[in-house]
Amino acid sequence: MSHNPKNSRFSNAATALITSGRNPSEQFGFVNPPVYHGSTVLYPSYETIKTKQTRYGYGRRLTPTMEALQDSVADLEGGYGSKITPSGLSAITTMLLCFLRAGDHILVTDSTYRPARVFCEGMLTDLGIETTYYDPLIGDGIADLIKENTKLVYTECPGSQTMDIQDIPAIAAAAHDKGVLVSIDNTWAAGHYFKAFDHGCDISVQAGTKYLVGHSDAMLGTITVSEPLWKDFSSRFEMLGQCAGPDDIFLALRGIRTLDVRLERHMKSGLEIAQWMRERPEVLEVLHPGLAGAPGHDLWKRDFSGASGLFSLVLNPVSENAVAAFFNSLKLFGMGFSWGGFESLAIPFNPAGYRSATTWDRDGQCVRLHIGLEGVDDLKADLDQAFAAMAAAS
Repeated sequence: MSHNPKNSRFSNAATALITSGRNPSEQFGFVNPPVYHGSTVLYPSYETIKTKQTRYGYGRRLTPTMEALQDSVADLEGGYGSKITPSGLSAITTMLLCFLRAGDHILVTDSTYRPARVFCEGMLTDLGIETTYYDPLIGDGIADLIKENTKLVYTECPGSQTMDIQDIPAIAAAAHDKGVLVSIDNTWAAGHYFKAFDHGCDISVQAGTKYLVGHSDAMLGTITVSEPLWKDFSSRFEMLGQCAGPDDIFLALRGIRTLDVRLERHMKSGLEIAQWMRERPEVLEVLHPGLAGAPGHDLWKRDFSGASGLFSLVLNPVSENAVAAFFNSLKLFGMGFSWGGFESLAIPFNPAGYRSATTWDRDGQCVRLHIGLEGVDDLKADLDQAFAAMAAAS
């Protein structure tokens, strides 16, 4: 198979998450697909190795474990077919290499994941591909930036760190009117709370490391495309030799089965903490699109069916020592990159130095929080004592 047109038999997305990519009758009744560790696949005859008319021909290209995840992600995203890569960044870079050629032009949201920006400014430049960054709030104004050689508009919604909500349908309509493809980094909603293809996207990438795996113990990326793009994309993907490990693939399959219930808890706890943060005197602004009145809330309410546990906030200006005291006092919140696992995380950030199409003008320290699956009261207590430590160091 390795592609799964939008043909889920169930109206409830939670049911589809449980059933997609599984066929116990083909696995002696075992509920989960087995983990195939393998490179060589033996052909039954001279004729089949000459014609390559077999379901599986080589472990890098496809195994039953890989196929199960590809079908599950395609069902989840609502696309035609999916491919698996070894990390979220590799999903982004592989997608760009598959769809861009020398002399092309790409439009990239100014709120993009910073390593994606580094790739555009480094390798894409070296390959003769021009990048223009745009205001994530541009909407259908994107049409004014499209050139004769523009091939792709790259979106990320919400935007990395600053949580900008883009008007994806407006961007997609304007881009398609000029024959330009639209891709999205759909990691925040995990393909579950935002259906990219229903909103006009042609390509969706995810860092499966985050919510698909869900337990901070595997690296993975996914690329899902629409049916018209599948054949050419598959061919070019094969040329790049991408291959994720079978155990990481299995961990993502396992994570998908509980994605609905995990995201519901992340969302509930995240919104409660975000609302609580709004009432703290130490906080200047909470950047969570699920909060009424927050930047992008109306678009989020229109296009998303839920929120994840990731959001940001801006502190009222304090000294560097006070900021350090806040972070160093945290006990339940770890300081570490990535997110999407069961544990809560906090990191400082400042996007001012790497924005080019927009200006970040907040004076206070920015903090990105991932709200995990711990008890909300315990998380509030941890944050409360960290704020107390910050005040004492001010």
